[in-house]
Amino acid sequence: MGDAYLLLENGMVFKGRQFGFDGEASGELVYSTAMSGYMETLANPVYAGKIVMETFPLIGCYGVVREEFGAGPVYMSAYIVREWCREPSNFRSEGTLDDFLRGHGTPGLCGIDTRALMRVLRERGPMRATISRDLP
Repeated sequence: MGDAYLLLENGMVFKGRQFGFDGEASGELVYSTAMSGYMETLANPVYAGKIVMETFPLIGCYGVVREEFGAGPVYMSAYIVREWCREPSNFRSEGTLDDFLRGHGTPGLCGIDTRALMRVLRERGPMRATISRDLP
């Protein structure tokens, strides 16, 4: 996928690369500090309509294990990671995070400096954000 931008309501812009569903998304930008269980984060209804950023630097290592995830929906509007694993190593994996997000219509954004973005969120709190291929 190509370049995409995270546009924050305070005017800050972070450049990254889109993966998952090819589309735009908007919502309140929040974060998850979980070190494992990204599939549970994706399925958590508390994140409905939000753009969720993972603070752990590499997401997708064990792929998608539907037995553990179930067939439920992805509630969040978009998913941001520092780096996503393109080739999961779990023998139970049934697919990649990229394919999973595509199948659920959820855009992903990787290559963002999540440490810098986390500092912004800690200082200013959650804020509205948009993921777009175009700059305003």
